[in-house]
Amino acid sequence: MIGGIGADAAPDVCSRAACRATASWRIDWQNPRIHTGDRWKTWLACDEHVEYLRGFLEARSFPVRVAAFDAASDAATGVDA
Repeated sequence: MIGGIGADAAPDVCSRAACRATASWRIDWQNPRIHTGDRWKTWLACDEHVEYLRGFLEARSFPVRVAAFDAASDAATGVDA
C-alpha cells in the first residue's frame, strides 16, 4: 500500500504517524530479513518528514530509495508496494 496505514487513509498523505500533509516524496524500502527479491515496501513523505522517515529506515540498515512522488504518474504506472 502506498501512503498512510489503514483503509481510511488517503493515498497521497505522508506516512509519518499523525501527519496529514500531502506527500511529495516516495520512500521505497526493503527489510532484507523478510523481503526477498524484488519485494519493496513504499512509504510516502511530506517535505517535513522525508529525512525523518529515511533516517528511521537507514538506522536499521534497510535498503532505501527516495524519489519525488507524483500521484498521477505513480498511479498510471501501477506502482504499489
